[in-house]
Amino acid sequence: MDNFSSIIGQSPALEALIRSARMVAATDVTVLIKGETGTGKEVLASAIQKDSPRANKPFVTLNCAALPEGLVESEIFGHKKGAFTGATSDKQGLFQAADGGTLFLDEINSLPLTIQSKLLRFLESGECLPVGGTKPYHVNVRVIAATNSDLAKQIEAGEFRRDLYFRLNVVPLELPALHERSEDIEILAKHFFAHFSEAHSLQSPTFSKQALKALRTHKWPGNVRELRNLCERLSILLAGRVIEPENLPHEFTHGKENAGGTATVTDFRLPETGLQLDALEANMIHQALARTNGNRSKSARLLGISRDTLLYRIQKHGLATH
Repeated sequence: MDNFSSIIGQSPALEALIRSARMVAATDVTVLIKGETGTGKEVLASAIQKDSPRANKPFVTLNCAALPEGLVESEIFGHKKGAFTGATSDKQGLFQAADGGTLFLDEINSLPLTIQSKLLRFLESGECLPVGGTKPYHVNVRVIAATNSDLAKQIEAGEFRRDLYFRLNVVPLELPALHERSEDIEILAKHFFAHFSEAHSLQSPTFSKQALKALRTHKWPGNVRELRNLCERLSILLAGRVIEPENLPHEFTHGKENAGGTATVTDFRLPETGLQLDALEANMIHQALARTNGNRSKSARLLGISRDTLLYRIQKHGLATH
């Protein structure tokens, strides 16, 4: 059984990520998963756990942004009776619940600074101190963390510990945004349609070529989660039908011309004397890279292509990047 089969797609960027994740899974190293909201960070963390020597041990998850700051420490490390008002008995923390297995800390960027220091202590020594306790306990837990924000900026703002970042970032894995792997949209849509067709006992719909084109040019701010929700809605409302662009939500087919000030193809006019298309393409890529200080993902976004397509064209034109 392939433990990474839950990660759907065939784009080069995703395949490279999965190859790295397989190697990481075989070790016991701490992992930091980066990616926008909805890209599937928990799915990847779960796949790493299932493919690891800890597969038969607990996989415990915590969204660090889901709890009030006052409860996070107790939730992760546990507390002793009488540690605070309402602490009527000792409480086991998530580290104890995950002993022998893996603790997945999602949205690690939301972890309060006071808790960050205790997490760092565990990563360095394996020690945990419950709230109100004086004697630490030891557990054998692998930590996989995930973030949807730029931790480097948070470090500069004093919101995240630099030493903790380096301790977590032993092996970073970055999930590409859906618009950076648009070639996977059709594969994902078929997968979701098949799933919801079975779940709701309905005939699966299909996308027309024009509808797929509209999907590929969409920015997908909600990433794979947004596509999944769309497919569930269409599976119920348009079961068994061929979905055309007019069946898609308004944002897929309207108002794209000037969204965010983006120019459309119709804004450009071919000079009477013609042009050299290769030279124009190379110049546009050079401008995009200059505008983003060499950030290839942002450059690809400006050009409306996937990151892998951009890398291919950079090599094609022999462009130097920094």
